[in-house]
Amino acid sequence: MAQSHQVQLVKATRAYGTGEAMVKAIDEVDLTIDRGGFLALAGPSGSGKSTCLNLIGAIDSPTSGKVIVEGTDLSSLNPRQMTKFRNERIGFIFQEFNLIPVLTAYENVELPLHLKGGMTTAEKERTIMPLLERVGLGRLARRLPRELSGGQQQRVAIARALVKGPSVLLADEPTANLDSTTAREILELMKELNSSLGTTCIFSTHDPLVMEYARCLVRLRDGKVVDIQERA
Repeated sequence: MAQSHQVQLVKATRAYGTGEAMVKAIDEVDLTIDRGGFLALAGPSGSGKSTCLNLIGAIDSPTSGKVIVEGTDLSSLNPRQMTKFRNERIGFIFQEFNLIPVLTAYENVELPLHLKGGMTTAEKERTIMPLLERVGLGRLARRLPRELSGGQQQRVAIARALVKGPSVLLADEPTANLDSTTAREILELMKELNSSLGTTCIFSTHDPLVMEYARCLVRLRDGKVVDIQERA
C-alpha cells in the first residue's frame, strides 16, 4: 500500500438479509483516500454513504472485501480490537450533534479523554481549552448545550471529535441541521482544521454546499461508486 493511502476499501460489500431478501447497502466498492484528504461521499438516501462511513470508522464490518485504515485491515479485527482502533484513531461528528445535555461544552469535549483515562485534570485542561479556543468557543466553555446555538453546538461536537487527536475525522451529514450561513462557517472551520492539523476529513452528505467544499467528491448510487471528481 502506498504511504499516502490512508483509507482503502477493496471490493467492500455490506449485505443485510439472506437469499432473495438480501440487500446490499454497498456492493464491491473500491475507494482510496489519501492522507490529509477532504472528501465528500454524496448521493441520495440509501446510496451507501453512511454504510461506507461506518465501515471506515470501525463501527461495522464488511460482509466481503476489505477495509484498510492506517495500514490496518479492519476486516480482520475482532469487536474488542475494533473498539480500541475506533477510540484511538477515529473522530466522529454527527448531524444531531449528540451532546450530553447536562454537561457543559467543556465537559462534553472532556468526555472522550475521561473514558480513555490516564490524564490528570491539568493535562486535560491544557488539551481542551486550546481546542475550544480554536473552534471559537473559549468564552463559552461553561455553557450547557441548550445555551448554545446550533452552530455553536456543532463546534463543540467538532472539538470533541478532535480532542483525542484522531487521524481520520468522519462527519455524517454535518450541515443537516444548520442554516446555510452557519453551515458555511462550519465548513470553513473544518477546512482550516484539515489544513492546519492534517486530519483526513470524510463527509457523507447530500448538501450541495458540502460538495462544493470537498476536494474530492465521490458519488454513490445503489451501493456503488458511479463517479469520482478530484479537485485542486
